[in-house]
Parts: sequence; structure tokens; C-alpha cells
Amino acid sequence: MNSDDELAGQLRGGDEKALRAAYDLYGAAVLYLAQRLLGNRADAEDVTQLTFVAAWTGRDTFDPARGSLLGWLLGIARRKAVDRLRSAARSDRIAETILAQLPLAEPPETPDRIVDRLIVADELGRLPEDQRRTLELAFFDDLTHPQIAAVTGLPLGTVKSHIRRGMANLRRRWEVDGGTSGSRSAGPTRAL
Repeated sequence: MNSDDELAGQLRGGDEKALRAAYDLYGAAVLYLAQRLLGNRADAEDVTQLTFVAAWTGRDTFDPARGSLLGWLLGIARRKAVDRLRSAARSDRIAETILAQLPLAEPPETPDRIVDRLIVADELGRLPEDQRRTLELAFFDDLTHPQIAAVTGLPLGTVKSHIRRGMANLRRRWEVDGGTSGSRSAGPTRAL
């Protein structure tokens, strides 16, 4: 009986010193295989530890007639590394799925956009209530003219007239207040 066979017999018999001896003899080979498969030293060390824990708990399954102790340990290490890769791939897929369902981050507000929004809000506040309400429903709530008519209870023609008059009032106010001077376009606009 050579030393490998003796070591295997002692390990199968439950001798903890045999486990330590097996680790001292084959731990580097198991670590090397795990690192080659995983590409990560920390994960390879975890797989090496898991391999020897599994070898200890499953020591009754080792059959020297089917192969060497090293071959058996490397087989366990390979399965543990593959399990680790599958687990990481599953985690990546879950993370990708979650990220795909998250709303895209809105770009940060620029000072010009903030000023524009304040000006528009101020100008909307100066409009008659019926015009302001229909414009808010059309542009901020993104409702169609028939939907606005249904929400407000106004006839469709009245909704269209309020929107048209409200836009005209905003355009006039914008031009009178100097909203078109400076960095903004001096030409006429069709919409907000």
C-alpha cells in the first residue's frame, strides 16, 4: 500500500489528521484548478475550502478503485467552481432584470430649464382659470381634447377654444415681457 492509499483509507475512516494531510498534499492543486476556472483568488479560496469540507462530509463516497484521491478532490473542486459560476451568472441575470425595470434617471435640471419652468408657471398663473386648467390638462397631464372635455365637463369646442386662446395669451405675454430676448429665439413659436 502506498502513502496515497493509506491516506485515503485513513480519511475514509474518519481520521481528521488525514484530512489535514490531504489538504497539505493537494490543497495547492485544488486552489490552482479553482483559480483557473474562476479567475478570482478569493472565490478560488472559498471553493478550495468547500472542496475539503465536501470531501470530509462525503468521505464514504471515495472509491480508490475508481481513481486517485487527487482526482476525486479535483472532481469535487470542479463541481464547486461550476456551482459558483452558475450562482454568479444567476445573480447577474437577476441584477440585469432589476436594472432593466428601474426607470431611467432623469437628467439633472439645468438653470435655464428651471428658469423656463418658473416663467411658464408664472405666466400660466396669470391666465383665466378655464384657459389655465385646460392647458395644464393638455400639456402636463398629457390628455387629449376629448379627455379634457370629459374631465372638465366642458363641450369639446370650448376646450379647443380655451387651449387656443390660452396659447395665444401665453405667446403675447411672452413677447411683451421680453421672454424672446436674450438667449431665447426671437421668432414666433407654435407651442410651449
